[in-house]
Amino acid sequence: MGRRKKNRVVLLENVTISGFADKGRCAGRTPEGMVVFVERTVPGDVVDVRVTKKKNGFFEGYPLTFKTLSSERTEPFCQHFGVCGGCKYQNLPYETQLKYKQEVVEQAIRRIGKLSEVPVLPIIGSAKTQFYRNKLDFSFSNRRWITEEEKEAGESMEADVLGFHRPRAWDKIVDIEKCWLEEEPANGIRNYLRQLGRRMGLSFYDARAQTGCLRNVIVRVTTLGQVMVIVVFGQSTEEERTKYLDALAEKFPEITALFVCVNTKLNDFILDLEIDLYKGMPFIEEALGSVIYRIGPKSFFQTNTTQAIRLFDVVVDFAALTGTENVYDLYCGIGSIALYVADKSKQVVGIEEIAAAIEDARINQEFNKIENAVFYAGDVKNILSAEFAENHGKPDLVIIDPPRAGMHPKVVDMLLTLAAPKIVYVSCNPATQARDLLLLQEKYEVVKIQPVDMFPHTQHIESVALLVLRNDDKIDEDL
Repeated sequence: MGRRKKNRVVLLENVTISGFADKGRCAGRTPEGMVVFVERTVPGDVVDVRVTKKKNGFFEGYPLTFKTLSSERTEPFCQHFGVCGGCKYQNLPYETQLKYKQEVVEQAIRRIGKLSEVPVLPIIGSAKTQFYRNKLDFSFSNRRWITEEEKEAGESMEADVLGFHRPRAWDKIVDIEKCWLEEEPANGIRNYLRQLGRRMGLSFYDARAQTGCLRNVIVRVTTLGQVMVIVVFGQSTEEERTKYLDALAEKFPEITALFVCVNTKLNDFILDLEIDLYKGMPFIEEALGSVIYRIGPKSFFQTNTTQAIRLFDVVVDFAALTGTENVYDLYCGIGSIALYVADKSKQVVGIEEIAAAIEDARINQEFNKIENAVFYAGDVKNILSAEFAENHGKPDLVIIDPPRAGMHPKVVDMLLTLAAPKIVYVSCNPATQARDLLLLQEKYEVVKIQPVDMFPHTQHIESVALLVLRNDDKIDEDL
């Protein structure tokens, strides 16, 4: 039998894991042919699966017993692997991870983009596969995540913890002792804040009751040795906040910029709140190439600094700028790519929906004495128009780096109308990039695709596409 019930627990026996699936899971089949999506497995494993969900003819679950271990397996280096839900591929050698990510991009381009002949270049792996992030967000909670095994053993989830939200566990936190994603002093700061909160008797946040003093902490560490910490309090007094932050600053004098925020809303989003400087500088600095970026408490910045340089260099290589081009940078954020290519362009025009990011872009432009860039705040679909192009000159190159949802159809239509000779499309979602590339093929030829791995041990992938205006459309434009 491939399937049985015991004490109302559904088990699927001898499931052979055959391939990768979404969300960091793998897929397999029961001996009867039923599809099963299983976390914490790799292709080649044979497992008994504890079912957690059944949907439309397939199962989801986690491995209860490993009958056969895949030859591709490697030992995860993190003690929290399989529990925190973050680095889902630590049980695979990095070379195998890259092979899988290459396949994801190729399949999206072939199946969704209908681009069977376009070369997908070998993926660029990350030079660092540990401690590669420059920013992490942690959450306090009075309720810890426990595994199914711990739950069945009767262990309590009541505890004051500080760590990560596990996916789909909005009211519980995985308590993290050591995270291998961010350089010190990130681990030291997090563990000290947990200990300090317990020692001071401060309440850790209760997501169900929406109460508690300690709520979140954000730590940024740059390659220039600068450290930013944002401590987010819930219901708290000024005296509690002062004692807590003073103790942190004394323990970690290397903190360059210490910020405080009070959030009593129903969600953890803080970009719409005041984030006040408590001690130190109002920003930290990071370098990408020859550009120094000042990063404030609300700034978006590429979270893998060293790999961001390699990503931006792909953009520069694909753009092949000569110094005479008028460049549009859409969804420009704090102007990271725009400022990176400014010295190779005649003019760079950036558009970004988040007004605070445009403020950062202008600050960084001034700080780096870059005079040939201009930035606008607003939704790209509303700002980018024929009139905008008339006022700023028709683009010779458009750089696109949209959110995971890809471009709005109005933006695609306007790009086809503007018919810039070249487009470089940077994406964090190969599926939506492929969808947009299919639409742009009305006027453009997709020349090549370059996958870039920004986040080792995760399912996330960056992909850069080069598009050039087809010759017949160039002739039409000349006429």
